[in-house]
Amino acid sequence: MMIVPAGVRVHLALGVTDMRKGMDGLAALVQETLKQDPFSGHLFAFRGKNAFMIKILFWDGNGLCLFTKRIDRGGFAWPRLSEPGGTITLTPAQLAMLIEGIDWRTPEKVWRPAKAG
Repeated sequence: MMIVPAGVRVHLALGVTDMRKGMDGLAALVQETLKQDPFSGHLFAFRGKNAFMIKILFWDGNGLCLFTKRIDRGGFAWPRLSEPGGTITLTPAQLAMLIEGIDWRTPEKVWRPAKAG
């Protein structure tokens, strides 16, 4: 589970990213391709070609951090590429679903009783 502080945005990089990239390579990608500041404190999520691995890059105030997750079954739900170098913004709840391998675009609502008793 990843806790996202208030005011921090989660940017999902559209398209496929080379998962061999480390912190420096992803930070350069954020700056040059996504035209964002990798040291803004926002989270930047990337997915590889096979959809079973994600990497999330973030600046915690005194250093770059890299969260990596490889899922054993299925894959991480990702939007289709609309324009190269683009991003979409996720809510913290959508990020939590993404990390758990849940399709955050169409989560299933849980039935809730109308009244107790």
